[in-house]
Amino acid sequence: MKKIILFSVFMLFSMNILAQKPWTKGAFETRQYRNLFVEMGYQPEAVEAKLKEVFNDVFRGPNKVYFEVGDTMGYVSDVKNHDARTEGMSYGMMIAVQMGEKDIFDRLWRWSKRYMQHQSGSREGYFAWSCKTDGTRNAQGAASDGELYYITALLFASNKWGNNTGINYKAEAQHILNSIQPREYEPEQRQGFGGFGGFGGQQQSGPQKMYLIDPETHLITFTPDGFGNRFTDPSYHIPAFYEVWARWADDGRADLWNDCAARSREFLHKATHPETGLNPDMCNFDGSLMQGWGGRRNPSANFRYDSWRVPMNITLDYEWSCADREWQQQYGERIQNFFYSQGVNTFVDQYRVDGSLPEDGEILQAGGFKKLRHSIGLVATTAAASMMCSHDKSREFVDALWNAKHEPFDDGYFDAYYDGLLRLFAFMHLSGHYRIIFPQAQ
Repeated sequence: MKKIILFSVFMLFSMNILAQKPWTKGAFETRQYRNLFVEMGYQPEAVEAKLKEVFNDVFRGPNKVYFEVGDTMGYVSDVKNHDARTEGMSYGMMIAVQMGEKDIFDRLWRWSKRYMQHQSGSREGYFAWSCKTDGTRNAQGAASDGELYYITALLFASNKWGNNTGINYKAEAQHILNSIQPREYEPEQRQGFGGFGGFGGQQQSGPQKMYLIDPETHLITFTPDGFGNRFTDPSYHIPAFYEVWARWADDGRADLWNDCAARSREFLHKATHPETGLNPDMCNFDGSLMQGWGGRRNPSANFRYDSWRVPMNITLDYEWSCADREWQQQYGERIQNFFYSQGVNTFVDQYRVDGSLPEDGEILQAGGFKKLRHSIGLVATTAAASMMCSHDKSREFVDALWNAKHEPFDDGYFDAYYDGLLRLFAFMHLSGHYRIIFPQAQ
């Protein structure tokens, strides 16, 4: 009996040590993935059950954000804003291919292609970033992260299912890749950020250039056209996605995509605060904060909703590529140290990048509510960053995510969409289910 107890203690101690040693090689090389939950002592069966539960919350439960249309289509809705966005549609496709849900993937792609993707004109190949749930477009312009995820998800689908089951996934990805190359267009009147609703900015007259990737810096734009292609969004930077394109797009641009990956990693060094690790929602291509119009402080320079994704995006690049391992591990602990100083169970979801709280006029509202919260979406992404960390604090972030309940706040605010999707992505990361999908023959 004593030997059994000693062995159990030894195993728990060993798992604790293992959980504090991030890996030194990425999955492009090893094809292996950590299940950090299991390393921390959670039972494998419980982890699989929890992942399935979180997936069902998003796609099949009473608070689902995925809805089927007829026999062949479906959409993911930001239900609190009553629309479908390329962000959620492409996220849904990435989740579906990761989880082997081909019917969901195909339905989302068909809806995206029919209602969102421009089939002709100056924006051919791009996607309208927001539509009503009946498919009517709320705007014509694109938000660049949608194209980023669509391309990668389609290439993974090609690798997983081939291109002869009704949709030629690779051809669809290549069409988008060809479409995002620099081209001239005539802007519409009052276009603003490429039709990206809710933003202003002066629109120049005459022919202009449209491009997803800035041709000078090789960094992704906030929007491909209009005022938004003059700057970027740090949460759009997922360098390992470009490595996927370089390996499997077969579009003749592998060198460009590998350079985009390297430039994106360099950019993230500049865009994250050296002490807090926080990043702005939007910033200039050199990582500097954007200035407001008329001398006012620009609230987009704060850490807000888009910004939450950065810890998890850097985690993904670390897990898959590990090309920037030393900096990424330092970053993971730096940003966790900041949120730990704010309280693992009490930190709020918006800050200035120096860690100070925003003033009322800087707080970004969501779903008609304007309030700082301890949002589960940010709980999720800070927990995912534990994959990069070796300090003991990382375990507390993982436990906090596992125990967090996704339910309405006391004032009634509930975000099934953004919080729900980020929560699901984090569980996929931490359970080893967010993977590079290699071609089946390899």
